[in-house]
Amino acid sequence: MKKAIILRGLPGSGKSFWVTEFLASLPEAAHPDKPSARVFSTDAFFIKDGVYCFDAKKLPEYHQRNLCGFIEAMAEGTPVVICDNTNLAHWEYLSYETAAKALGYEVEKVLIGSPGDRRHQALCAERNSHGVPLVAIRRMARTFQP
Repeated sequence: MKKAIILRGLPGSGKSFWVTEFLASLPEAAHPDKPSARVFSTDAFFIKDGVYCFDAKKLPEYHQRNLCGFIEAMAEGTPVVICDNTNLAHWEYLSYETAAKALGYEVEKVLIGSPGDRRHQALCAERNSHGVPLVAIRRMARTFQP
């Protein structure tokens, strides 16, 4: 099985929780040096010494680095690769989807939560780990493309 999973959802919607649960459900890799799944999240590049330090100027570079890692993992034959970004608009995940298909991966898009629901937006603002305020969550929700 070669599968690329593209997560979609607002900050705080539960994407990272979904990843944790999904990874726990996988059988252990046959080879310890070759994982059965790898996760790629642009947010990971903003973590310095265990602290999330967002820098908007670094966003394009970090998105590119994340995409490169995702593609490299598929080129190495990793059975399951996961893109754990918000991916609210189609253009945000198009490069991931295109690369996955070109490398023979089945693509599955997983939407976590309901970006258009105002109660869901409020919940996301309460529980996201990066301190994204409700006004920003609502602005992001308006960019969502089903």
